[in-house]
Amino acid sequence: MKALQLLILSCLSYNSTLFANETNSSLEKFISSYKQLQFQYDYEKNEAQSLKLRDSWIAPVQINYSYSKSNPYNTKQSNQNAAIRVNQPIFQSGGIYYGIKFANASKYYTKYSIDVAKRKMIKDTIATLMQIKQTQLKEKKQKLQIQNAQINLEQKKEEYFSGQLDSGFLDNAIIQRNDAKSALYDIEAVKEKLISSFHALSDLDYKKVAIPHLQFLSNEEFLKHNIVLQMDKAQTQKNRYNKNVTIAKYLPRVNLTAGYNWRLTTNQAFQVGSTIVSNSNELDYYDYGISASIPLDINTFRDIESAKVDYLKAKVVQKDKQRELNSLYEQVMQTIENFDKKIALSNENIELYTKLLDDTKELYNAGYKTEYDVKTLENSLQIQNINTKIYELDKQLELLNLYEMYVNNEKQMEK
Repeated sequence: MKALQLLILSCLSYNSTLFANETNSSLEKFISSYKQLQFQYDYEKNEAQSLKLRDSWIAPVQINYSYSKSNPYNTKQSNQNAAIRVNQPIFQSGGIYYGIKFANASKYYTKYSIDVAKRKMIKDTIATLMQIKQTQLKEKKQKLQIQNAQINLEQKKEEYFSGQLDSGFLDNAIIQRNDAKSALYDIEAVKEKLISSFHALSDLDYKKVAIPHLQFLSNEEFLKHNIVLQMDKAQTQKNRYNKNVTIAKYLPRVNLTAGYNWRLTTNQAFQVGSTIVSNSNELDYYDYGISASIPLDINTFRDIESAKVDYLKAKVVQKDKQRELNSLYEQVMQTIENFDKKIALSNENIELYTKLLDDTKELYNAGYKTEYDVKTLENSLQIQNINTKIYELDKQLELLNLYEMYVNNEKQMEK
């Protein structure tokens, strides 16, 4: 607990720009313009689909027209028919109201789903950038270790040729130097892969772009502005209104019916005795009324029960997700606490190596130590400083797991 309190104080002491207060637009700069455009189209489609769903209770107006020609009794005649009809629901036992609510909840759910996907891509991009910076530090550290291995090899050579060591010690020194070089090649290969991955996700130059500094989040903040939790809440609301819509589907409904009809017949021919008579006529009229209905379906209660179960399950999933997020937060904090211990150990080593280096330089000036000894300690001191920076990036990568789901400027879902 004491270590965690120290962690909080250390995180709050940073003067770097708060990642938590950055807007979505500033975060989106990390992903490529093509990927931003894809997400923009997803948002636009969601807006159009939600409006379509919201207004789906409004019945379409049916417009019909027909035209035909015929020649009975060798007389050319034509018929034209036109009609406009509407069968509009005006009462569905609450189905219209809950249908609109369901459409709004669906809109928010889909929006949060897109947000989650976008946020994950942003997180992956920033994580890749951090890992590139980390491999650059590891590369520098490994080169220092190679220098130390080379110094050790030179010392073993001198001792071997002077007869102070047998060939086994020299062989081990060569192996250590070669292993250090091989490890550097592996680090360089990993770095190239990370750079390729970053280029696939972002338009930015990894050499120039600055890494955003992630500040400490309290558990309360993490849950309050968590888009995954907001998405689950929207799913619960969506299933709640869908349950009500399902119930209303089997209750009485009232529709308003209305129409206008028009018909024109030209040269209509018919036979009267032995005489063929033709005439033309035009007819138009309107009608309106009200219709009421109630469906009787053997699966009514099963359908309603299924919708209720979906709603109850969504509530359980929401509570379970909150528990998972609490566990994730605790896990991240514990991991960060462990990195803080490593940083503290590196700082202790820095103090130790600094003291040893100062003493060794004095002994070197007095002729008791070699240049190899001074150079080895200088490299070891630099390695400890690099370790501290690597652990700091490890902490940032852990915090990124929280910031992937954290957006503090998101509009909350309407109740």
